[in-house]
Amino acid sequence: MKGEKKPKKVSDFATPYTVTNAITKGGVFTKLSMLVMGLGNIAHKQVIKGLLFLAIEVAYILFMVKYGVKCLAMLPSLGTVEQQEVFNEKTQVYEYILGDQSVLILLYGVATIGITLAFFFMWREALKSAYMAECLTKQGHKVNNFKGDCKDLLDKNLHKSLLFLPVAGILIFTILPLLFMIPMAFTDYSDINNKLVLFDWVGLDNFKTVLGMGGKLGNTFWSVLGWTLIWAFFATFLNFFFGMILAIVINRKGTRLKGFWRTCFVISIAVPQFVSLLVMRQMLQRQGAVNNLLLELGWIDNPLPFWTNTTWARVSVILINCWVGIPYSMLQVTGILQNVPAELYEAAKIDGANPVQIFFKITLPYIMFIMGPYIITQFTGNINNFNVIYLLSAGNPTPVGSTAGKTDLLVTWLYKLTIDFQYYNLGAVIGILTFVVLSIVALVTYRNTASYKDEEGFQ
Repeated sequence: MKGEKKPKKVSDFATPYTVTNAITKGGVFTKLSMLVMGLGNIAHKQVIKGLLFLAIEVAYILFMVKYGVKCLAMLPSLGTVEQQEVFNEKTQVYEYILGDQSVLILLYGVATIGITLAFFFMWREALKSAYMAECLTKQGHKVNNFKGDCKDLLDKNLHKSLLFLPVAGILIFTILPLLFMIPMAFTDYSDINNKLVLFDWVGLDNFKTVLGMGGKLGNTFWSVLGWTLIWAFFATFLNFFFGMILAIVINRKGTRLKGFWRTCFVISIAVPQFVSLLVMRQMLQRQGAVNNLLLELGWIDNPLPFWTNTTWARVSVILINCWVGIPYSMLQVTGILQNVPAELYEAAKIDGANPVQIFFKITLPYIMFIMGPYIITQFTGNINNFNVIYLLSAGNPTPVGSTAGKTDLLVTWLYKLTIDFQYYNLGAVIGILTFVVLSIVALVTYRNTASYKDEEGFQ
Protein backbone atom coordinates (compact mmCIF):
# COMPACT_ATOMS: atom_id res chain seq x y z
CA MET A 1 0.00 0.00 0.00
CA LYS A 2 0.99 3.59 -0.56
CA GLY A 3 2.97 5.06 2.28
CA GLU A 4 3.79 1.64 3.76
CA LYS A 5 7.45 1.30 4.66
CA LYS A 6 9.34 -1.61 3.19
CA PRO A 7 11.59 -3.65 5.49
CA LYS A 8 15.08 -2.40 5.43
CA LYS A 9 17.94 -4.49 4.14
CA VAL A 10 21.33 -4.95 5.70
CA SER A 11 22.72 -2.58 3.06
CA ASP A 12 20.51 0.17 4.47
CA PHE A 13 22.47 0.05 7.69
CA ALA A 14 25.74 1.34 6.27
CA THR A 15 27.48 -1.87 5.28
CA PRO A 16 30.27 -2.85 4.87
CA TYR A 17 31.05 -2.90 8.53
CA THR A 18 33.97 -0.53 8.76
CA VAL A 19 35.51 1.25 11.71
CA THR A 20 34.53 4.62 10.24
CA ASN A 21 30.88 3.61 9.96
CA ALA A 22 30.95 2.11 13.45
CA ILE A 23 32.24 5.36 14.95
CA THR A 24 30.01 7.73 12.99
CA LYS A 25 26.80 5.70 12.62
CA GLY A 26 26.92 3.14 15.40
CA GLY A 27 24.74 3.19 18.47
CA VAL A 28 25.72 3.94 22.06
CA PHE A 29 26.99 0.46 22.86
CA THR A 30 28.94 0.28 19.61
CA LYS A 31 30.66 3.57 20.34
CA LEU A 32 31.37 2.54 23.91
CA SER A 33 33.10 -0.52 22.46
CA MET A 34 35.91 1.84 21.52
CA LEU A 35 36.66 2.07 25.25
CA VAL A 36 35.36 -1.27 26.54
CA MET A 37 36.01 -3.92 23.92
CA GLY A 38 33.18 -6.43 23.53
CA LEU A 39 30.52 -4.25 25.14
CA GLY A 40 28.57 -3.96 21.89
CA ASN A 41 28.66 -7.73 21.39
CA ILE A 42 27.49 -8.40 24.95
CA ALA A 43 24.62 -5.90 24.48
CA HIS A 44 23.47 -7.83 21.41
CA LYS A 45 23.60 -11.27 23.08
CA GLN A 46 27.05 -12.31 21.85
CA VAL A 47 28.22 -12.77 25.42
CA ILE A 48 31.12 -15.21 24.97
CA LYS A 49 32.51 -13.29 22.00
CA GLY A 50 32.23 -10.02 23.88
CA LEU A 51 33.96 -11.48 26.95
CA LEU A 52 36.81 -12.74 24.79
CA PHE A 53 37.34 -9.25 23.37
CA LEU A 54 37.17 -7.82 26.88
CA ALA A 55 39.69 -10.38 28.14
CA ILE A 56 42.10 -9.34 25.36
CA GLU A 57 41.78 -5.70 26.41
CA VAL A 58 42.31 -6.49 30.09
CA ALA A 59 45.33 -8.66 29.31
CA TYR A 60 46.86 -5.89 27.16
CA ILE A 61 46.30 -3.24 29.85
CA LEU A 62 47.87 -5.46 32.53
CA PHE A 63 50.83 -6.19 30.28
CA MET A 64 51.39 -2.53 29.52
CA VAL A 65 51.13 -1.53 33.19
CA LYS A 66 53.50 -4.23 34.36
CA TYR A 67 56.01 -4.41 31.50
CA GLY A 68 55.07 -2.52 28.33
CA VAL A 69 55.30 1.08 29.53
CA LYS A 70 58.72 0.45 31.06
CA CYS A 71 59.98 -1.23 27.87
CA LEU A 72 58.81 1.66 25.70
CA ALA A 73 60.19 4.24 28.14
CA MET A 74 63.68 2.69 27.99
CA LEU A 75 63.66 2.32 24.20
CA PRO A 76 64.85 5.89 23.40
CA SER A 77 67.96 5.56 25.60
CA LEU A 78 68.59 1.79 25.26
CA GLY A 79 69.76 1.83 28.88
CA THR A 80 72.26 3.93 30.80
CA VAL A 81 73.41 1.81 33.76
CA GLU A 82 76.71 0.04 33.18
CA GLN A 83 77.87 -3.11 34.93
CA GLN A 84 79.42 -2.19 38.27
CA GLU A 85 82.13 -3.80 40.38
CA VAL A 86 81.35 -3.65 44.12
CA PHE A 87 83.49 -4.94 46.98
CA ASN A 88 81.58 -7.17 49.41
CA GLU A 89 82.88 -6.55 52.94
CA LYS A 90 81.47 -9.82 54.28
CA THR A 91 82.94 -12.14 51.68
CA GLN A 92 85.96 -9.93 50.97
CA VAL A 93 85.53 -10.38 47.20
CA TYR A 94 84.48 -8.14 44.35
CA GLU A 95 80.99 -8.73 43.00
CA TYR A 96 79.53 -7.58 39.71
CA ILE A 97 76.13 -5.91 39.59
CA LEU A 98 74.52 -6.43 36.21
CA GLY A 99 73.58 -3.17 34.51
CA ASP A 100 71.28 -2.48 31.57
CA GLN A 101 71.48 -4.76 28.53
CA SER A 102 70.65 -2.75 25.45
CA VAL A 103 69.91 -5.73 23.22
CA LEU A 104 67.19 -6.94 25.62
CA ILE A 105 65.77 -3.44 25.92
CA LEU A 106 65.60 -3.22 22.12
CA LEU A 107 64.07 -6.69 21.85
CA TYR A 108 61.43 -6.04 24.51
CA GLY A 109 60.65 -2.63 23.03
CA VAL A 110 60.13 -4.07 19.55
CA ALA A 111 58.04 -6.91 21.00
CA THR A 112 55.89 -4.38 22.88
CA ILE A 113 55.31 -2.42 19.68
CA GLY A 114 54.36 -5.67 17.92
CA ILE A 115 51.91 -6.58 20.70
CA THR A 116 50.43 -3.07 20.53
CA LEU A 117 49.89 -3.40 16.77
CA ALA A 118 48.24 -6.78 17.31
CA PHE A 119 45.99 -5.25 19.99
CA PHE A 120 45.04 -2.40 17.64
CA PHE A 121 44.03 -4.98 15.02
CA MET A 122 41.86 -6.79 17.58
CA TRP A 123 40.36 -3.44 18.67
CA ARG A 124 39.29 -2.77 15.07
CA GLU A 125 37.82 -6.26 14.77
CA ALA A 126 35.90 -5.80 18.02
CA LEU A 127 34.47 -2.48 16.87
CA LYS A 128 33.43 -3.88 13.48
CA SER A 129 31.92 -6.95 15.13
CA ALA A 130 29.86 -4.78 17.50
CA TYR A 131 28.60 -2.68 14.59
CA MET A 132 27.69 -5.80 12.58
CA ALA A 133 25.71 -7.19 15.53
CA GLU A 134 23.88 -3.86 15.87
CA CYS A 135 22.96 -3.71 12.17
CA LEU A 136 21.72 -7.30 12.09
CA THR A 137 19.62 -6.73 15.23
CA LYS A 138 18.00 -3.59 13.77
CA GLN A 139 17.10 -5.52 10.64
CA GLY A 140 15.60 -8.36 12.58
CA HIS A 141 18.11 -10.99 11.56
CA LYS A 142 19.46 -13.57 13.94
CA VAL A 143 22.82 -12.65 15.41
CA ASN A 144 25.31 -15.49 15.54
CA ASN A 145 26.12 -16.89 18.95
CA PHE A 146 29.56 -18.25 19.82
CA LYS A 147 28.67 -21.71 18.48
CA GLY A 148 27.52 -20.18 15.20
CA ASP A 149 30.75 -18.21 14.86
CA CYS A 150 32.73 -21.42 15.39
CA LYS A 151 30.68 -23.15 12.67
CA ASP A 152 31.38 -20.24 10.31
CA LEU A 153 35.12 -20.79 10.83
CA LEU A 154 34.62 -24.22 9.25
CA ASP A 155 32.31 -22.98 6.50
CA LYS A 156 32.23 -19.52 4.94
CA ASN A 157 35.22 -18.32 6.97
CA LEU A 158 37.24 -21.48 6.39
CA HIS A 159 39.95 -19.46 4.62
CA LYS A 160 40.57 -17.54 7.86
CA SER A 161 40.95 -20.77 9.82
CA LEU A 162 43.38 -22.26 7.33
CA LEU A 163 45.45 -19.11 7.04
CA PHE A 164 45.68 -18.40 10.78
CA LEU A 165 48.65 -20.65 11.59
CA PRO A 166 50.70 -19.76 8.48
CA VAL A 167 50.14 -16.03 9.00
CA ALA A 168 50.92 -16.31 12.72
CA GLY A 169 54.11 -18.21 11.90
CA ILE A 170 55.18 -15.54 9.41
CA LEU A 171 54.49 -12.76 11.91
CA ILE A 172 56.34 -14.45 14.77
CA PHE A 173 59.29 -16.03 12.97
CA THR A 174 59.78 -13.63 10.04
CA ILE A 175 58.24 -10.20 10.62
CA LEU A 176 59.21 -9.75 14.28
CA PRO A 177 62.89 -10.74 13.71
CA LEU A 178 63.00 -8.28 10.83
CA LEU A 179 61.48 -5.56 12.99
CA PHE A 180 64.20 -6.34 15.54
CA MET A 181 66.98 -6.25 12.93
CA ILE A 182 65.96 -2.97 11.27
CA PRO A 183 66.38 -0.69 14.31
CA MET A 184 69.66 -2.46 15.10
CA ALA A 185 71.07 -0.86 11.95
CA PHE A 186 70.69 2.54 13.62
CA THR A 187 72.75 1.64 16.70
CA ASP A 188 76.45 1.08 17.44
CA TYR A 189 75.85 -2.52 18.56
CA SER A 190 79.20 -4.11 17.68
CA ASP A 191 82.59 -5.18 18.98
CA ILE A 192 83.95 -1.80 17.91
CA ASN A 193 84.67 0.18 21.10
CA ASN A 194 83.20 -2.74 23.07
CA LYS A 195 79.54 -1.83 22.47
CA LEU A 196 78.16 -5.36 22.89
CA VAL A 197 76.36 -4.83 26.21
CA LEU A 198 75.44 -1.16 26.36
CA PHE A 199 75.02 0.68 23.08
CA ASP A 200 73.32 3.81 21.75
CA TRP A 201 71.41 5.11 18.76
CA VAL A 202 73.68 6.56 16.06
CA GLY A 203 71.20 7.51 13.34
CA LEU A 204 72.43 6.98 9.76
CA ASP A 205 76.12 6.70 10.64
CA ASN A 206 76.22 2.98 9.85
CA PHE A 207 74.72 3.52 6.41
CA LYS A 208 77.30 6.24 5.71
CA THR A 209 80.05 3.86 6.80
CA VAL A 210 78.89 0.96 4.65
CA LEU A 211 78.13 3.08 1.58
CA GLY A 212 81.57 4.69 1.68
CA MET A 213 80.70 8.08 3.16
CA GLY A 214 82.76 7.39 6.27
CA GLY A 215 84.95 4.64 7.69
CA LYS A 216 86.78 1.87 5.83
CA LEU A 217 83.95 -0.42 4.76
CA GLY A 218 82.66 1.63 1.81
CA ASN A 219 84.99 0.16 -0.80
CA THR A 220 84.30 -3.30 0.58
CA PHE A 221 80.54 -2.91 0.13
CA TRP A 222 80.72 -1.77 -3.49
CA SER A 223 83.24 -4.48 -4.35
CA VAL A 224 81.11 -7.21 -2.77
CA LEU A 225 77.92 -5.82 -4.33
CA GLY A 226 79.52 -5.79 -7.80
CA TRP A 227 80.67 -9.40 -7.53
CA THR A 228 77.27 -10.41 -6.08
CA LEU A 229 75.45 -9.06 -9.14
CA ILE A 230 77.98 -10.63 -11.54
CA TRP A 231 77.70 -13.97 -9.76
CA ALA A 232 73.88 -13.84 -9.74
CA PHE A 233 73.75 -13.03 -13.48
CA PHE A 234 76.08 -15.80 -14.61
CA ALA A 235 74.74 -18.36 -12.13
CA THR A 236 71.18 -17.70 -13.34
CA PHE A 237 71.84 -17.26 -17.07
CA LEU A 238 74.16 -20.26 -17.49
CA ASN A 239 71.88 -22.59 -15.53
CA PHE A 240 68.88 -21.57 -17.60
CA PHE A 241 70.68 -21.53 -20.97
CA PHE A 242 72.42 -24.90 -20.67
CA GLY A 243 69.41 -26.48 -18.97
CA MET A 244 67.22 -25.32 -21.86
CA ILE A 245 69.67 -26.61 -24.51
CA LEU A 246 69.96 -29.93 -22.70
CA ALA A 247 66.18 -30.29 -22.47
CA ILE A 248 65.72 -29.45 -26.17
CA VAL A 249 68.39 -31.94 -27.26
CA ILE A 250 66.95 -34.76 -25.14
CA ASN A 251 63.35 -33.94 -26.10
CA ARG A 252 63.93 -33.92 -29.90
CA LYS A 253 62.39 -36.76 -31.85
CA GLY A 254 65.71 -38.20 -33.00
CA THR A 255 67.09 -38.71 -29.50
CA ARG A 256 66.88 -42.26 -28.20
CA LEU A 257 66.74 -43.40 -24.56
CA LYS A 258 65.32 -40.08 -23.38
CA GLY A 259 64.55 -41.42 -19.92
CA PHE A 260 68.10 -42.73 -19.49
CA TRP A 261 69.71 -39.38 -20.36
CA ARG A 262 67.37 -37.47 -18.08
CA THR A 263 68.14 -39.89 -15.24
CA CYS A 264 71.88 -39.37 -15.72
CA PHE A 265 71.54 -35.63 -15.17
CA VAL A 266 68.98 -35.90 -12.39
CA ILE A 267 71.25 -38.08 -10.23
CA SER A 268 73.06 -34.95 -9.00
CA ILE A 269 69.75 -33.72 -7.55
CA ALA A 270 69.34 -36.91 -5.52
CA VAL A 271 72.59 -36.22 -3.64
CA PRO A 272 72.21 -33.56 -0.89
CA GLN A 273 73.64 -30.31 -2.19
CA PHE A 274 75.92 -29.64 0.77
CA VAL A 275 77.50 -33.10 0.31
CA SER A 276 78.20 -32.43 -3.37
CA LEU A 277 79.67 -29.01 -2.61
CA LEU A 278 81.96 -30.28 0.15
CA VAL A 279 83.18 -33.12 -2.06
CA MET A 280 83.94 -30.71 -4.90
CA ARG A 281 85.73 -28.38 -2.49
CA GLN A 282 88.04 -31.20 -1.39
CA MET A 283 88.61 -32.42 -4.94
CA LEU A 284 89.77 -28.97 -6.06
CA GLN A 285 92.14 -28.35 -3.16
CA ARG A 286 95.84 -27.83 -3.90
CA GLN A 287 96.49 -31.45 -2.88
CA GLY A 288 93.09 -32.66 -4.04
CA ALA A 289 92.14 -35.41 -6.45
CA VAL A 290 91.92 -33.14 -9.52
CA ASN A 291 95.37 -31.59 -9.11
CA ASN A 292 96.96 -34.96 -8.26
CA LEU A 293 95.43 -36.55 -11.36
CA LEU A 294 96.55 -33.73 -13.65
CA LEU A 295 100.07 -33.83 -12.18
CA GLU A 296 100.33 -37.58 -12.66
CA LEU A 297 99.16 -37.29 -16.28
CA GLY A 298 101.79 -34.60 -16.85
CA TRP A 299 99.29 -32.04 -18.06
CA ILE A 300 100.37 -29.45 -15.47
CA ASP A 301 103.65 -28.74 -13.66
CA ASN A 302 102.16 -27.01 -10.61
CA PRO A 303 98.83 -27.45 -8.81
CA LEU A 304 96.07 -25.25 -10.19
CA PRO A 305 95.02 -22.45 -7.74
CA PHE A 306 91.30 -23.22 -7.68
CA TRP A 307 90.76 -21.60 -4.26
CA THR A 308 93.84 -19.38 -3.91
CA ASN A 309 93.51 -17.25 -7.05
CA THR A 310 90.64 -14.78 -7.39
CA THR A 311 89.80 -15.51 -11.04
CA TRP A 312 90.11 -19.27 -10.63
CA ALA A 313 87.94 -19.22 -7.50
CA ARG A 314 85.19 -17.12 -9.09
CA VAL A 315 85.08 -19.24 -12.25
CA SER A 316 85.11 -22.43 -10.15
CA VAL A 317 82.10 -21.47 -8.00
CA ILE A 318 80.13 -20.44 -11.12
CA LEU A 319 80.86 -23.71 -12.96
CA ILE A 320 80.15 -25.91 -9.93
CA ASN A 321 76.88 -24.06 -9.40
CA CYS A 322 76.01 -24.89 -13.02
CA TRP A 323 76.70 -28.56 -12.38
CA VAL A 324 74.33 -28.43 -9.38
CA GLY A 325 71.63 -26.22 -10.95
CA ILE A 326 71.37 -27.23 -14.62
CA PRO A 327 69.33 -30.43 -13.94
CA TYR A 328 66.58 -28.35 -12.26
CA SER A 329 66.29 -26.07 -15.30
CA MET A 330 66.39 -29.09 -17.62
CA LEU A 331 63.43 -30.72 -15.87
CA GLN A 332 61.36 -27.55 -15.89
CA VAL A 333 62.03 -26.80 -19.55
CA THR A 334 61.26 -30.45 -20.39
CA GLY A 335 57.82 -30.07 -18.83
CA ILE A 336 57.21 -26.90 -20.84
CA LEU A 337 58.38 -28.41 -24.15
CA GLN A 338 56.05 -31.36 -23.73
CA ASN A 339 53.12 -28.95 -23.47
CA VAL A 340 53.89 -26.73 -26.46
CA PRO A 341 50.98 -27.20 -28.94
CA ALA A 342 52.17 -29.39 -31.82
CA GLU A 343 49.98 -27.33 -34.18
CA LEU A 344 52.34 -24.38 -33.80
CA TYR A 345 55.29 -26.38 -35.08
CA GLU A 346 53.28 -27.92 -37.93
CA ALA A 347 52.00 -24.51 -39.05
CA ALA A 348 55.54 -23.07 -38.92
CA LYS A 349 56.93 -25.93 -41.05
CA ILE A 350 54.13 -25.49 -43.59
CA ASP A 351 55.08 -21.79 -43.82
CA GLY A 352 58.67 -22.82 -44.57
CA ALA A 353 60.30 -21.90 -41.25
CA ASN A 354 63.66 -23.53 -40.55
CA PRO A 355 64.63 -24.97 -37.11
CA VAL A 356 66.38 -21.75 -36.04
CA GLN A 357 63.35 -19.63 -36.86
CA ILE A 358 61.04 -22.09 -35.10
CA PHE A 359 63.22 -21.91 -32.01
CA PHE A 360 63.31 -18.10 -31.81
CA LYS A 361 59.70 -17.53 -32.89
CA ILE A 362 57.90 -20.34 -31.04
CA THR A 363 59.99 -22.38 -28.59
CA LEU A 364 61.98 -19.62 -26.88
CA PRO A 365 59.03 -17.18 -26.45
CA TYR A 366 56.91 -20.00 -25.03
CA ILE A 367 59.63 -21.02 -22.58
CA MET A 368 60.31 -17.43 -21.52
CA PHE A 369 56.62 -16.75 -21.02
CA ILE A 370 56.34 -19.65 -18.61
CA MET A 371 59.74 -19.37 -16.93
CA GLY A 372 60.03 -15.59 -16.70
CA PRO A 373 58.93 -15.38 -13.06
CA TYR A 374 61.01 -18.47 -12.21
CA ILE A 375 64.16 -16.92 -13.68
CA ILE A 376 63.61 -13.78 -11.60
CA THR A 377 63.18 -15.98 -8.52
CA GLN A 378 66.40 -17.82 -9.38
CA PHE A 379 68.26 -14.53 -9.76
CA THR A 380 67.15 -13.28 -6.36
CA GLY A 381 67.89 -16.71 -4.89
CA ASN A 382 71.43 -16.65 -6.31
CA ILE A 383 72.05 -13.24 -4.75
CA ASN A 384 71.31 -14.95 -1.42
CA ASN A 385 72.99 -18.26 -2.35
CA PHE A 386 74.87 -18.78 0.89
CA ASN A 387 75.49 -22.53 0.53
CA VAL A 388 77.42 -22.60 -2.73
CA ILE A 389 79.82 -19.79 -1.85
CA TYR A 390 80.42 -20.58 1.81
CA LEU A 391 80.77 -24.35 1.42
CA LEU A 392 83.06 -24.09 -1.62
CA SER A 393 85.35 -21.11 -1.06
CA ALA A 394 84.18 -19.61 2.27
CA GLY A 395 84.48 -16.23 0.53
CA ASN A 396 88.22 -16.62 -0.10
CA PRO A 397 90.72 -15.75 -1.50
CA THR A 398 92.37 -12.33 -1.17
CA PRO A 399 90.60 -10.29 1.48
CA VAL A 400 88.62 -7.22 0.44
CA GLY A 401 89.40 -4.78 3.20
CA SER A 402 89.56 -6.60 6.52
CA THR A 403 86.21 -8.38 6.63
CA ALA A 404 85.37 -9.86 3.20
CA GLY A 405 86.91 -12.09 0.52
CA LYS A 406 86.90 -11.85 -3.25
CA THR A 407 84.16 -14.47 -3.65
CA ASP A 408 82.01 -13.24 -0.76
CA LEU A 409 78.42 -12.34 -1.59
CA LEU A 410 76.47 -9.82 0.45
CA VAL A 411 74.87 -12.66 2.40
CA THR A 412 78.17 -14.39 3.26
CA TRP A 413 79.74 -11.04 4.12
CA LEU A 414 76.78 -10.34 6.42
CA TYR A 415 77.41 -13.72 8.10
CA LYS A 416 81.08 -12.88 8.67
CA LEU A 417 80.30 -9.42 10.01
CA THR A 418 77.91 -10.83 12.60
CA ILE A 419 79.44 -14.20 13.53
CA ASP A 420 83.17 -13.65 13.03
CA PHE A 421 83.54 -9.94 13.82
CA GLN A 422 80.39 -9.26 15.91
CA TYR A 423 79.53 -6.13 13.90
CA TYR A 424 75.81 -6.64 14.39
CA ASN A 425 74.88 -3.10 13.43
CA LEU A 426 76.75 -3.27 10.12
CA GLY A 427 75.29 -6.70 9.44
CA ALA A 428 71.81 -5.24 9.87
CA VAL A 429 72.67 -2.49 7.39
CA ILE A 430 73.86 -5.07 4.84
CA GLY A 431 70.61 -6.99 5.33
CA ILE A 432 68.52 -3.89 4.67
CA LEU A 433 70.55 -2.91 1.60
CA THR A 434 70.32 -6.46 0.24
CA PHE A 435 66.55 -6.34 0.61
CA VAL A 436 66.43 -3.01 -1.24
CA VAL A 437 68.57 -4.33 -4.12
CA LEU A 438 66.49 -7.51 -4.42
CA SER A 439 63.18 -5.63 -4.30
CA ILE A 440 64.19 -3.19 -7.03
CA VAL A 441 65.61 -5.88 -9.33
CA ALA A 442 62.68 -8.27 -8.83
CA LEU A 443 59.93 -5.66 -9.27
CA VAL A 444 61.48 -3.94 -12.30
CA THR A 445 62.27 -7.17 -14.15
CA TYR A 446 58.98 -8.89 -13.35
CA ARG A 447 56.89 -5.93 -14.51
CA ASN A 448 58.70 -6.10 -17.86
CA THR A 449 58.15 -9.81 -18.50
CA ALA A 450 55.56 -11.16 -20.92
CA SER A 451 54.04 -13.15 -18.06
CA TYR A 452 53.03 -9.86 -16.42
CA LYS A 453 52.19 -7.77 -19.50
CA ASP A 454 50.32 -10.42 -21.49
CA GLU A 455 48.93 -12.95 -19.04
CA GLU A 456 46.74 -14.66 -21.62
CA GLY A 457 49.25 -14.53 -24.44
CA PHE A 458 49.69 -18.28 -24.79
CA GLN A 459 46.30 -19.46 -23.57
